[in-house]
Amino acid sequence: MALIITDECINCDVCEPECPNGAISQGDEIYVIDPNLCTECVGHFDEPQCVEVCPVDCIPKDPDHVETKEELMEKYNRIING
Repeated sequence: MALIITDECINCDVCEPECPNGAISQGDEIYVIDPNLCTECVGHFDEPQCVEVCPVDCIPKDPDHVETKEELMEKYNRIING
């Protein structure tokens, strides 16, 4: 399941550089996560790095993009293999 950034985001800029897939970018008002690129860091790390560094705990799982760990691994493989 991809992650999502809620409107509690304070635009602190710490999550974007931590994303190994480049899934996080600045949106109109807050940072946003591209669900096509978010693997919850599966394939890279044991825990989502954006969640680890977020000071306001505003990055939950996105209920609109439910994926299993296996599906996240498949997405990771597609991303790294082009």
